[in-house]
Amino acid sequence: MSSFGARLAAAIDSRGQLCVGIDPHADLLDSWGLDAAASGVREFGLRVVDAAGDRVGIVKPQVAFFERFGSAGLAALEDVIAAARAAGLLVIADAKRGDIGTTMDGYAQAWLGAGGPLESDALTVSPYLGPDSLRGTVSTAVREEKGLFVLAATSNPEAVGVQSAEVTVVDADRGQTVADWVARRAGAVNSSAATGEDRFGPVGFVVGATVDRADLGLTDDALVRAPILAPGFGAQGARLSDIVTLFGALAPQVIASASRSILRAGPDGVAAAIDHHNAELQEALHA
Repeated sequence: MSSFGARLAAAIDSRGQLCVGIDPHADLLDSWGLDAAASGVREFGLRVVDAAGDRVGIVKPQVAFFERFGSAGLAALEDVIAAARAAGLLVIADAKRGDIGTTMDGYAQAWLGAGGPLESDALTVSPYLGPDSLRGTVSTAVREEKGLFVLAATSNPEAVGVQSAEVTVVDADRGQTVADWVARRAGAVNSSAATGEDRFGPVGFVVGATVDRADLGLTDDALVRAPILAPGFGAQGARLSDIVTLFGALAPQVIASASRSILRAGPDGVAAAIDHHNAELQEALHA
């Protein structure tokens, strides 16, 4: 298997930068005519995977909406992940795991380990026990040729106070915000020899499309070779047509994630909604 960075670059080059979220909210299940049960989220997820097909290269199941149905929900998620990967889609498991030591190692093996029932191509992780708490997880990702997306500048407004705060342990003799510290520490592996000639390293960052990176002190040079998973497009207010305005020189690194704005089209309209979002994004990137 090739590295995560190489697989991601190939997916983007062949199918574009749109990522379709698989978020079976209770109201979406109802509007799709599906039961609020493990069977419902399984059917929902499989229908989204089928619609995504060769339209996009990346999907992102939101783990919480499956976990709420316990073991049956996780079994449903296993089926959705397996179907997506069999269809040639890269799967980003949006689980936002974050812990220390062997506990975090367990999470990494569960989601990134080869042959596991939840095996995904990448995992979202939280650095807020300190970015160095992710060292073991980064090592697992590199070894398994998988990726991580570390929460750096999230789109929820209540995060600003934490992510814009200056840290007391800094990497340089200057003021440094939490967001910038996280990106530089967790992303250090992206510039190492371990990533070879890949366009992208194994460690990416979650950077909301509705966030002003300057307000958080998150500089572009902290994101070199890092894929950027950008929620906030569609229902949260950011427009795909503004991706270059929002991200500037970083736009080619952005995985533009959209969920509700696509899923609200219903089971019969989701494929057309994906096509519409893709067309808007391609026009913006190639204007």
